Amino acid sequence: MQRLLYLAAYDVHDAKRLRRALQILKDYACGGQKSAFECYLTHSERRELLQRIEQVLDTAEDCFMIIRLLDRDAVDVLGAAVKPADELYSYIG
Repeated sequence: MQRLLYLAAYDVHDAKRLRRALQILKDYACGGQKSAFECYLTHSERRELLQRIEQVLDTAEDCFMIIRLLDRDAVDVLGAAVKPADELYSYIG
């Protein structure tokens, strides 16, 4: 089961949906800021994340995207940023 690095980001207009989306993303994220998060996901975790987020969003007003980052060694950071690190385990709860 291989985990790949993704960047997940959202733009949610309603405060209640925003809090729920943030709670869901934190279940999968290894780091992030505001509305963008680095997530190491298996194929099934990615699918589960999309299903959970879809239940929260109003697709007429809100936006969610998940982008696969191809090579984690190619990640460049500036300032206080920290390169994403793959954990040995993942907790979803």
